[in-house]
Order: sequence, then structure tokens, then C-alpha cells
Amino acid sequence: MSNKMITRVEGTEFVLERVFDAPPELVFRAFSEAEHLKHWWGPRGWTLTVCNVDFRPGGIWHYCMKCIDKNQGDFYGFEAWGKAVYEEIIKSEKIVYVDYFSDADCNEAEGMPSTRVTMAFLSHEGKTKLVSRSHYDSAEALQKVIDMGMEQGITETWDRLAEHLQSVQ
Repeated sequence: MSNKMITRVEGTEFVLERVFDAPPELVFRAFSEAEHLKHWWGPRGWTLTVCNVDFRPGGIWHYCMKCIDKNQGDFYGFEAWGKAVYEEIIKSEKIVYVDYFSDADCNEAEGMPSTRVTMAFLSHEGKTKLVSRSHYDSAEALQKVIDMGMEQGITETWDRLAEHLQSVQ
């Protein structure tokens, strides 16, 4: 199995799978610690200017992605705020959270779909198979984020994660 990402839609779920050349403990930490997230979260040409992580059930991760790539035209200088509310955490195995578009004050954005994300970190031949399932309230909500280019954004983000994992091992 290559490190290529597999994506599919199952009803109102968007499923992503990819194998990373790192142990589950490290891949899990990359998703749970600000010091890791700052280095890879977001599509290419974007950086995290704010990354506040309270990693516990009921805790919140509030962040801001800013486009720093002049080649991205109208997006250059644009800020995108997000908020994740953690529901369930099993160390090195599973993270469940609800993901929202938000503003700088952590208020959820009106009219934007939220998603319940379940991430499983599975041992796979000395590597980690990461399976992410994003559950939307409706097929329409799922289609909205697909139309916004979510797939390309996540592909670039996970490519950056793979590069980051290589650099810290």
C-alpha cells in the first residue's frame, strides 16, 4: 500500500485513509500537540497564526490559518478560523471531535456546516494507517464542503503532515 490517500463518500460521511511512515504514537501527537500542528496544519501556502489546544474531552482547539502565498491571488492574506471541540480521546488510538468554522472569538460561523470527525490511528506494518471519517448532518452539507475544495485542502495538509513526520523522526 502506497502513501497515497484514498477518499470516498459513504452516505453523509467523507472517508479518508492514508498510511504514514511513522508509529501511531507520533502521528497521534502530531494531531494533539500545538508544537506539531503549527508545522503542518493547513493547505500549502497557509500557516497557523493562532493554535490554542486544550486536548481533553470537552476541550477546544481554536486556530487561525492565514494564506502567506502571494501566488494564491485573492486568498493571499486571508484568515480562516476554525474550532474543534473534543468528544473522545484514546491515547495513540482515536480522536473524536466536532469541527466548526468560527471567528477570532471562537463563535461558530452561521450557516456553515459542522462535522463530527472520528480519527483512528491503526498500526500497519510498522507504520500508521490513519482513517478519518467526517460525518455531516446531510448530503447537502457534505456537498457544500466538497464544492469548497475540501479534498484538495486535506490532501495538501496530509502531504505536509507526512513531510513533518519525516523531519521529526
